[in-house]
Amino acid sequence: MFECVINVSEGRDEAVLGDLSAAGGPSLRDRHSDAFHHRSVFTLINDRDRLVRDVRTLIGAAYQRLDLADHQGVHPRFGVVDVVPFVALERARASEAVTLRDQTANWIAAAFAVPVFLYGPLADGSLRTLPEVRRGAFAALRPDLGPDQPSPARGSVAVGARPILVAWNLWLDGVNVAQARSMASAIRRPAVRALAFEVGDEVQVSCNIVDTDAARPSELYDQVGSLLPAGATIRRAELVGLAPASLVTSEDRSRWAQLGLSSDSTIEARCGRQI
Repeated sequence: MFECVINVSEGRDEAVLGDLSAAGGPSLRDRHSDAFHHRSVFTLINDRDRLVRDVRTLIGAAYQRLDLADHQGVHPRFGVVDVVPFVALERARASEAVTLRDQTANWIAAAFAVPVFLYGPLADGSLRTLPEVRRGAFAALRPDLGPDQPSPARGSVAVGARPILVAWNLWLDGVNVAQARSMASAIRRPAVRALAFEVGDEVQVSCNIVDTDAARPSELYDQVGSLLPAGATIRRAELVGLAPASLVTSEDRSRWAQLGLSSDSTIEARCGRQI
């Protein structure tokens, strides 16, 4: 089984989002949409051949329905289809996820004339991260595939191969965005990427746990809690997409609600099988 977590720059139009969800076919296990970020995360999981068909159908539908020129949102983005990572849910099959990445990247460049940046393991043996792509695209980095300039309507896309990642947010009360950025900086480390956003009238610390063996939501929650100024609180925690059951069950069950976790929010539960 493989996972593909497609990040699309649309989080408001329910009719469009419904069509994109339908395009995900039987591989779609979860959709998380945010109007302020103007972004949706579609989690697709299936056997290799079925996953590839559904990934291509969803990407094609997004390019047909959306125009980056109309997009405004707080989340960084450089494409209608912004990020397309492939994940091997069995670590021994990680090289197959790289193959899926490369096949999909070549297809996107050829079918839609969109610049494609690769991340994860590269052919020269180096490892490129998604933050490196975001920082360097069209400056220090040229596209790996496709045209040299972004499409006005479709932008560009990062297509990757990576281990399991858990996206998880904290919503804060009584904190301004400068204070939240300081907190994000304090919790950031190799296992955790963190940013802060002003989301409407609220402030959010947005985390990507990139090494689920080295960091847990409860640790980040408690660390941010210890940094809050007097009178400030953590309003809620939010899981974006799905998490492996091993991460959820490693947390004290009495804290699941506080941490935004549940038994239904696991990869295994949504697939109806052990992976």
